[in-house]
Amino acid sequence: MPKEQKQVRELQEGSYVMMDESPCKINAYSTAKPGKHGSAKARIEGKGVFDSKKRSLSQPVDAKVWVPIIERKQGQVVSVTGSDAQIMDLSTYETFTMRIPEDEDLSPEDEIEYLEYEGQRKIV
Repeated sequence: MPKEQKQVRELQEGSYVMMDESPCKINAYSTAKPGKHGSAKARIEGKGVFDSKKRSLSQPVDAKVWVPIIERKQGQVVSVTGSDAQIMDLSTYETFTMRIPEDEDLSPEDEIEYLEYEGQRKIV
């Protein structure tokens, strides 16, 4: 599994973290001061990279969390059928089908950037 462990205090908005077993992009990160009985807490709000679900996490800043290693790859559109596109990876020449995001307009020959993590892919 391509992921690493980091302390909560090392996370930043815009980076990735695992929440409920899903890779999420951090939208908001805030910390509360330490109380009488414990360490400072961090509240992280994120959105699923592949499912777009909102999730939140509250952890002590010295707790360890998993950070997914999401690869950015380049691809080229081979063909478009309805809301699916046939994509060829530009480094491995592997072809696969991906759903086209609703706000995206792709046509054959277009070069795209996509994210890949554990077999899940998403056009950026």
